[in-house]
Amino acid sequence: MAPSEILFDSEKTVAPIGIIAMSSFAELGKKIDKYLVNWAGKGGLEKDTFLVESECPRFQSGDGKGLIKSTVRGMDLFIMVDVGNYNCKYEYFSHENSMSPDDHYQDLKRIIQAASGKAHRINVIMPILYGGRQHRRSYRESLDCACALQELEAMGVSNIVTFDAHDPRVQNAVPLMGFDNLMPSYQVLKAMLRDLKDLSFEKDKFMVVSPDEGALNRNMYYASVLGVEMGMFYKRRDYSTIVNGRNPIVAHEYLGNPVKDKDVFVSDDIISSGESMLDVAYELKKQKAKRIFTYATYAIFTNGLEKFDKAYDDGIIDGVFGTNLTYRTPELLERPWFHEVDCSKYIAYFIEAINHDVSISQILDPHAKIEALLKKYGMK
Repeated sequence: MAPSEILFDSEKTVAPIGIIAMSSFAELGKKIDKYLVNWAGKGGLEKDTFLVESECPRFQSGDGKGLIKSTVRGMDLFIMVDVGNYNCKYEYFSHENSMSPDDHYQDLKRIIQAASGKAHRINVIMPILYGGRQHRRSYRESLDCACALQELEAMGVSNIVTFDAHDPRVQNAVPLMGFDNLMPSYQVLKAMLRDLKDLSFEKDKFMVVSPDEGALNRNMYYASVLGVEMGMFYKRRDYSTIVNGRNPIVAHEYLGNPVKDKDVFVSDDIISSGESMLDVAYELKKQKAKRIFTYATYAIFTNGLEKFDKAYDDGIIDGVFGTNLTYRTPELLERPWFHEVDCSKYIAYFIEAINHDVSISQILDPHAKIEALLKKYGMK
């Protein structure tokens, strides 16, 4: 069944849908709910909302609790949380604290506890995996993400849905639990063609470049579906020192075909400080690349936006694409170089597919949709 054919049919659902959008996910949760309500109406089920009201109040001492304000008995429950949303705040000994990933994860567990085992099935949609950036152990280090997944499985969670996991092999920690790692490739290309009217995917005008060896697979996919050439950078690090928990990058070395006079697309899972992405962009400009467009599923800019403002003003970077799967500051949304990729409909499709127990293979691999998109814009 193609995604476009998934419409609400109450006779084929596993159980009635219930959506709990944690405070960190409230904005995106409302968008997803609108799609589901619309599809329910087309399927003959009039529904005002699928959202189940909940909250996680805190005492001044820092203790908290989870509260679900209506019944979830017998529901196919989807709990959605953005563990990276630092804009959520709470009072702690008369000081205002920003919620950390640890706080969001604890609140998620509190809501699962509040469901008290009454839901038919519990599914967790967590775009940024908790602890996902620490993906392999060396020496005496914790593996938070693997432990968290096992903990959620023990609490009765049936499925985890995430986006662009830093290392999807973490699912090996829970081989008997459903784990789906979604890649919004179609949504990214759709946003690029929508916002960049003069963009061409012709082989002599466009090229894909991977910023490092870790991002090879996602960039290989873009290069393959677009039928263009691909290059890559590898990072030369100083393994004799450790700065902020990692070995500093000495230089980015380029491997691949010439980028001269071509538009270049660079994709990665996360822009944190953004230094690596900027280093790559400056190197590409030295090699006479025409325009440079970057994309990160999570554009969080931990060190602020000033360096990207300068790179844009200097003509180094022409656009940065990022999803709405995590919190974006109002300042970022106002930047002329930032383009948002909306993933709300994609998540709604996935919820419908899981709830109807239908194949999700075509949602995971949107090759046919990408081909139709390129055809719509007159590209092969």
